[in-house]
Amino acid sequence: MKTAIALLRLARVSNLPTVWSNVLGASVIAGGLGAWDLATVIVAMSAFYTGGMMLNDAFDRDADAAERPERPLPSGDFSPAAAWTLGFALLGLGVALLAIFGLASAVAGLALAAAILLYDAWHKGNPLSPVIMGACRALVYAGTALAAGATLSPPVIGAALALLLYVAGITLAAKGSASRSASALWPAVLLTAPIVVALLQGQATTETILISAMAASGIAWAVAKLRSGTAAGREAAVGLMIALIAIMDAVVASAHGDVGMALVAGILFILTLVLQRFIAGT
Repeated sequence: MKTAIALLRLARVSNLPTVWSNVLGASVIAGGLGAWDLATVIVAMSAFYTGGMMLNDAFDRDADAAERPERPLPSGDFSPAAAWTLGFALLGLGVALLAIFGLASAVAGLALAAAILLYDAWHKGNPLSPVIMGACRALVYAGTALAAGATLSPPVIGAALALLLYVAGITLAAKGSASRSASALWPAVLLTAPIVVALLQGQATTETILISAMAASGIAWAVAKLRSGTAAGREAAVGLMIALIAIMDAVVASAHGDVGMALVAGILFILTLVLQRFIAGT
């Protein structure tokens, strides 16, 4: 049981619902996936995410031993060798599953695996690490669209880049929270990118506007928490901003005419917040 819990913590499974919502949002833009194909892509992207998280801790195990000794690897709750092996195996599984849909999606899978490894191996002291992290999420959108047989059309690229900016904004805003000045939180503007792009590309229906308002309110609350200057406030803010990825996908789905999928993304947002209460998302 102890090993199983350590594995769940290592894989950051609390944030997995936001990966699933990414797939749902991208599939709507791409014209949809059949139930079996959608499930396959969700499993593939889940493998990329959990494998990447395990490798992240494997690369950081020495630093974590000094700074976060309670984490699974430095605490001895999970084997570093097992983390390396399982992490690479999951990345390989993700590529293999996307390859089922053809060469283009296989290439997207390889690009995603490469971006994950680049981030994991070189995020300490790297000023571009927020962009690389954002690129990983953007490639989930691209890979899903290609698996659906769509091209990397302007709507797909726009949504993917907006998600990149949002994820980069999380990291940059969190770093800026160390300063109490308003100017230090300028990256918070990036958090609105998915809303702006979705409204420009899609339809500003009543449902889309309401979901966008919910997303904007969540962002405002998170920024306020970041400015509180407390460690607990920062953790709560970052956790919420990660969970809000699902609401951003809901905005995308609604703006492109699929309110049902937007509702599912909203449920995944709630699921992420619930899971974060048991397994830390950061």
